[in-house]
Amino acid sequence: MTTLKHYNVVAAVVEVDGKVLCMQRGKTRFAYTSHLWEFPGGKIEPGETPEEALHRELLEEMDLDVQVHELMGTVTHDYPDFTITLAAYRCTAATMRFTMREHVASRWLLWKDLPTLAWCAADARLIDLFPVR
Repeated sequence: MTTLKHYNVVAAVVEVDGKVLCMQRGKTRFAYTSHLWEFPGGKIEPGETPEEALHRELLEEMDLDVQVHELMGTVTHDYPDFTITLAAYRCTAATMRFTMREHVASRWLLWKDLPTLAWCAADARLIDLFPVR
């Protein structure tokens, strides 16, 4: 029996003026994550808190400075080649402007419109946890 690699990942649910930031991945190693939508974020490095990881990841990947607030939900998802535990934190930013360094597209959507995108499986499970707004 093969044990899949496990990653602890954080996601930023960035809200500005009632809209939520959604990011589209480019082509990845895996067809099941390529070109799908996700909340920005990344892996937690050793010695980092989830909040520190989110702040660092958004600065590195997007040059976006966010304030990290409360935990909104956590899911564990088994992809075919790895597993992740994905923790989503509500974040706010002073601006909707950022630099896309890792993604191919972005959208600012109303909460009710989040399900209209084709999300990575773990992110889609997070959306199901969010309260209806």
